Amino acid sequence: MLNMTHMIKTQVYLPEEELEALRRAARRSGRSVADLVREAIRRVWLRPSSDGPVALWDGAPSRTSVEHDVIYDER
Repeated sequence: MLNMTHMIKTQVYLPEEELEALRRAARRSGRSVADLVREAIRRVWLRPSSDGPVALWDGAPSRTSVEHDVIYDER
């Protein structure tokens, strides 16, 4: 099944050395320059807000709150 996303074309002006570096990164990763630019925009500018205590953790918790002192146990 083909999943298509509607996109609007835009232009970005980059210094020659940045564009060449981006092209090299795209070749190394097997992705397009446009795909790398979209990912960078999502990661830097469109990421969820990091306000509040939840932003202190990234991913699933490794242990429950009952086990909070287990890191001090001797092994």
